[in-house]
Amino acid sequence: MESRAELKSHAAAAGVQVRPEPETRRRLSGPALQTFFNIMAAWGLTVQEQRALLGWPAASTFHKYKGGNFGALSFDTLTRISLIIGVYKSLQILYPEPEFADRWVRMPNSHPLFGGRPALVLMTDGGIDGLYRVRRLLDGRRGGWN
Repeated sequence: MESRAELKSHAAAAGVQVRPEPETRRRLSGPALQTFFNIMAAWGLTVQEQRALLGWPAASTFHKYKGGNFGALSFDTLTRISLIIGVYKSLQILYPEPEFADRWVRMPNSHPLFGGRPALVLMTDGGIDGLYRVRRLLDGRRGGWN
């Protein structure tokens, strides 16, 4: 029987993405949450909107995150934060006026993906798929997924 390290090595060689180990997730969690909360402040989102973007953690868990007590975030939560960082980055590249870029998520949008609603509605109501859809749209507009 192959060891976990051997299985991961074979998966990496085959191009399969392996979920990060708890220690890696723990190392990434602090910087990820700090960046998330900085973006939330720039966007002016409510606690409810922030919790929705994170996948609805319990209110007590969310406030622990805000207080710096987070441990190792789940793979799902880290993925959500990564998508939000990508949305933020794309908006800052596409719209050189930072105030406009930060307001964009709340602005009504005529793109068929949004149906006249703000992108924030898709990002909060659409779950992780909604986050992926907004990220892909913006990355496509700016010329790539980097």
